[in-house]
Amino acid sequence: MPTYEYECQKCGKVFDVWQSADDDPLTKCEVKGCRGKVQKVFHPVGIIFKGSGWHITDYPSNGSDSRAKKDEEASSTKAEKTEKTNQSEKPDKKEEKTAAKA
Repeated sequence: MPTYEYECQKCGKVFDVWQSADDDPLTKCEVKGCRGKVQKVFHPVGIIFKGSGWHITDYPSNGSDSRAKKDEEASSTKAEKTEKTNQSEKPDKKEEKTAAKA
């Protein structure tokens, strides 16, 4: 069951109540002798955007350009290594002709 926080308008007391989402909200303070009007208290929720698909992660501000540059450098380094590996595996054309004649 969710816990709701209420604040009394008369005495200022803040208290928590476990209620079902279907229950009606409280209207009177639970403090003996007060019986003032209460109101639900809402707090902002912190949000963290992770993964792709969020504007904040797909289009970072200028302050995080260094991370994008590091990723770009890493991918270009991998491409260069792959290209060098592919070139070393290919035999020269002269070697191919010599092998074909034999």
